[in-house]
Amino acid sequence: MKLLHSGKVRDVYEDGDDIILVASDRVSIYDVMLPTTIPDKGALLTALSLWWFEQLADVLPNHVISTADVPAEFAGRAIRCRKLKMVPVECIARGYLVGMGLEEYKKTGTVSGIALPEGLVEGSKLPEPIFTPTTKAAVGEHDEFITFDDVVKEVGSATAQELRRITLEVYRRGADLAAERGILIADTKIELGWAPDGTLVLADEVLTSDSSRYWDAAAWNPGGPQKSFDKQYLREWSQTLDWDRTAPGPEIPAEVVEGVRARYIDVYERLTGKTWA
Repeated sequence: MKLLHSGKVRDVYEDGDDIILVASDRVSIYDVMLPTTIPDKGALLTALSLWWFEQLADVLPNHVISTADVPAEFAGRAIRCRKLKMVPVECIARGYLVGMGLEEYKKTGTVSGIALPEGLVEGSKLPEPIFTPTTKAAVGEHDEFITFDDVVKEVGSATAQELRRITLEVYRRGADLAAERGILIADTKIELGWAPDGTLVLADEVLTSDSSRYWDAAAWNPGGPQKSFDKQYLREWSQTLDWDRTAPGPEIPAEVVEGVRARYIDVYERLTGKTWA
């Protein structure tokens, strides 16, 4: 195998005509990789992605070839995948106002050029889910909002419309299913790529605790931070530090590591109905 790329969380290997995608236990916030790992995180992300790929199989094809035909040292946290030409933008859907979206709204009243109603607060549900693409930042750099017109310039009108349609449909499907299990999906980021025949394919991870904000529906209360099952807990801890969100990131204390791990397990078990062993 040949290592092609080592990202913030995933390592990508070439194995003949296939790709081996390996999810590590690394964790990043604000696009900065932290020096402390979260035990079981790579396996949890892989298992949850695979479960979501199954739920979304009728929406669009995905890149999965096999989870068994991978090197033994990566078992449980690796997927053998199809090679794709990756779309050069981050495809994000938002159903609630939080994070970068909230920051942008406070400045301009818009997110990715989409005007939103006045008076929204942190955690507000949007009138309808919106497509809010961003740039794809390199490791250590920050993603930045772009407009739909920017996406059109990058990939053409027809493809931009399809990216928006797919992203919003994945979000709606995921949000509806999660709601049945007492969970709100505030936003999510998906990765798409082109197969050799030009088909758009769902890739990387999907609707995981790294790529989405998961909230407890019973505790949802707009106007402040929400009870979350994702990296928000880690972001909130980092906000208590004298850290400017640039590399190198801070070491994570043991109790915070366990808090993050427990949240990843909780959302996996709630969504899938399976017990994490």
